[in-house]
Amino acid sequence: MKIIILGAGQVGASVAENLVSEANDITLVDTNPEHLEILRDRLELRTVLGNGASPQVLRDAGADDADLLIAVTQSDQTNLCACRVAKTVFNLPTRIARLRSTDFVEHPELLNSDNFAVDFSICPEQIVTDYIKRLIAFPEALQVLEFADGVLSLICVTAFEGGPLVGHPLKALRYHMPNIEVRIAAIYRHGEPLIPEGDTTILPGDEVFCLAATVHIRQVMREMRRSDRVTRRVMIAGGGNIGLRLARSIEGDYNVKVLEVDKHRAEAIATQLRRALVLRGDTTDEKLLENEGIDEVDLFLALTNDDEDNIMSTSLAKRMGARRTLALINRRSYADLVQGGPIDIAISPAQTSIGSLLAHVRRGDVVAVHSLRRGAAEALEIIAHGKEKDSNVVGRTIENIALPKGATIGAIVREERRPDGKVMRRGVVIPHHDTVIEGGDHVIVFCTHKKLVRQVEKLFQVGFTFL
Repeated sequence: MKIIILGAGQVGASVAENLVSEANDITLVDTNPEHLEILRDRLELRTVLGNGASPQVLRDAGADDADLLIAVTQSDQTNLCACRVAKTVFNLPTRIARLRSTDFVEHPELLNSDNFAVDFSICPEQIVTDYIKRLIAFPEALQVLEFADGVLSLICVTAFEGGPLVGHPLKALRYHMPNIEVRIAAIYRHGEPLIPEGDTTILPGDEVFCLAATVHIRQVMREMRRSDRVTRRVMIAGGGNIGLRLARSIEGDYNVKVLEVDKHRAEAIATQLRRALVLRGDTTDEKLLENEGIDEVDLFLALTNDDEDNIMSTSLAKRMGARRTLALINRRSYADLVQGGPIDIAISPAQTSIGSLLAHVRRGDVVAVHSLRRGAAEALEIIAHGKEKDSNVVGRTIENIALPKGATIGAIVREERRPDGKVMRRGVVIPHHDTVIEGGDHVIVFCTHKKLVRQVEKLFQVGFTFL
């Protein structure tokens, strides 16, 4: 696929890295020559210097025969204009835009083909906000991801000494939870993936990925580790876009304090919050944290744009008694180093937010993509189409599907329909070796390495007889 990416910032660079690894033809456009040079040296892609909203720049980038435009610059105006130009001048088939303003969400008609011609829009700040909200609701988890409109959830937890299942083989799950269907999708031990088998034993410190119906997730988590107490007090360091969005969305359910160093920004966000307390001050100010009762805080969130500040403030908060800490870390190398020490959870905003974008790039009717372990692995939700004669998966048992090594089918969401075709319910099926995939199934595939994604996509593509 020939893809043009506008914007070489955090989101654009992450998207380029993911798509280049899948043998796509990528051209990256940006106004900053230094950003382009760094990425050109690291990745196999073309670069074009210039404003992506310019018809000539788009032509230089290959818009005449490109398949997809992904406009993810920092400017909503540039992204919108580029999509309009790509449609009008080049008739470029598919256009995706990053939009930070909520105005366009409230007026979706502005994005249709008669106006800005945006096929799909993403707001990374809102995606990260929603992701953090799920982590607040499940304080024991390292990741909480949803599939099939929330019917199924994938959680990642660190196994603790004393957990009911820790030290026992996975086949003991059926005795611990006889009435709950659950699948251990993967285990990471010392950073290396293990393909779970019935005799695999979970050890303390293992990162365990579990799939189950969302209504059963809390019970599944209790098998891996002791239950944490309910989160009540939340302190947010940084009142930027993500900090403000999060504070507004949780202030009705938690006791929230927001720390913001900039005077004018602190005053501005205070007018937009009803119950949360806004404090002006440095997030690494030990005296300020002490005065605001950091030792009674259940969750400290460092959400500024500065990696170093986020690392320092969470480390300080943890040392001073904060029960649990989370930090936004843009550099993946930093995130890998710091998570598990004073920082309980390190989030890469770009990796967290690009899953919904990648779902529109993938082949084989992929409806959801979730990045795991900061981009090292992926979980895909793929709709199985076709019939046995034109599909490599439909009508076949799990054991007869030629999945690449390192990819596993963790769960199936299956619709039950009435005679008139309307959906009655969506049920979760945890497959076994003799489970047969049916047409229309939403299949959750766990890939221990993102290089497997292309092979999985190809496996689920149907033949020409179906098309």
